Amino acid sequence: MTVGVWLVGARGNVATTAMVGAKAIDRGVVDTTGLVTAREPCARLDLPAIEELVFGGHDIRTQTLRERARALSKDGGPPASVVDVVADDLDRINDRIRTGTAVNCGRALELAGDDLLEDDHSLRGVVEQIQADLTDFERSHDLDRVVVVNVASSEPMPAAPDRYDTRAAFEAALEDDDDIPASSLYAYAALSDGRPFVNFTPNTGSALGGLEEIAETEGVPHMGRDGKTGETLLKSALAPMFAGRNLHVMSWEGHNILGNDDGLVLEDEENQAGKLASKGGVLTSLLPDLEHNRVRIDYTPSLGDWKTAWDHVHFRGFLDTEMKLQFTWEGSDSALAAPLVLDLARLAAYADERDEGGLQPHLASFFKSPMGVDEHDLSQQFAMLEAYVEAHAGEGSVSSADRDQTTAVGTGVAGSRPEVEE
Repeated sequence: MTVGVWLVGARGNVATTAMVGAKAIDRGVVDTTGLVTAREPCARLDLPAIEELVFGGHDIRTQTLRERARALSKDGGPPASVVDVVADDLDRINDRIRTGTAVNCGRALELAGDDLLEDDHSLRGVVEQIQADLTDFERSHDLDRVVVVNVASSEPMPAAPDRYDTRAAFEAALEDDDDIPASSLYAYAALSDGRPFVNFTPNTGSALGGLEEIAETEGVPHMGRDGKTGETLLKSALAPMFAGRNLHVMSWEGHNILGNDDGLVLEDEENQAGKLASKGGVLTSLLPDLEHNRVRIDYTPSLGDWKTAWDHVHFRGFLDTEMKLQFTWEGSDSALAAPLVLDLARLAAYADERDEGGLQPHLASFFKSPMGVDEHDLSQQFAMLEAYVEAHAGEGSVSSADRDQTTAVGTGVAGSRPEVEE
């Protein structure tokens, strides 16, 4: 199965690192460390091979992939020797990247070049151009299917998401609305055209009632939001430990600093709001008696693609003894995220081939705010993925009803639509 991966934000750090990694795996110069789908149990599934992934996409920036990859290499990202091996591959992919839209993206517009889609098109026209580009990509490369993955910068949340609760309402809004964000335009363009959509960002994407309606009625897989790669990953593993031992967490303070384009965009309060909600919401679910829960994100230009998170956990144990845990998470933002993007593209394509439309709750472990899933305990989320594999390994197809049953572990109200944070 030859799968096209259409990346929204294709010249960004995460997308570039994902494509460098995929091509380096294809050429045998790196291994698959970091890929969930490369290990058991997911390795048992008949997923599209990394070598079969064909990349294209949209971006608002003009820097070439080769230039971006070399900049990342100097910043401690992909080794220069690996970039050299895949440089020609990056040039070929770069020719497939077209100018996209940043409508209602707030500070992300500061990254933009010239001639964005919205400069010459209405919202309906922007959607039609996205769909035309997707169709051309699919036909030009003789692809079996195309998965759209959003890895663009954070954008402000829409002021009144409930106004898009039905397909009819969303489509009517395309004619005269000035509040629909770019991520939702991409989600609509993909889902209404029968293409899986994955939202790796905290942006709204497909988390609107009208877009979820399309995914369900058209039988198209979709999932999000906000890739879980660092501090929040640790929270979803550590918080259940405190709960399980009946230790009362009084406060959990987190401070994040990062220096890439995402850090710059998150300097804006409107762009930052959705990110803070997804990072803080994990603890609210896992530790309902938590008295103080705060997350800060600050831009530190000199850090480049690296991010650091400091966490201070103040808790009380037996005999009212007060104790604390402090930890520091320091990592490459893109190296943590990129393999998950490849995993999600493969798993979404797999679900699409089997006509498993709608939300994909078994992918909850990949996200900070997994749509349709109330369970944030990382071990329980991993169990959902394992149950999905058990139901599918060695079988040709599993119905949506069967899939919902096998992934119901810890979902709470699996399949229901979460509210969009305002």
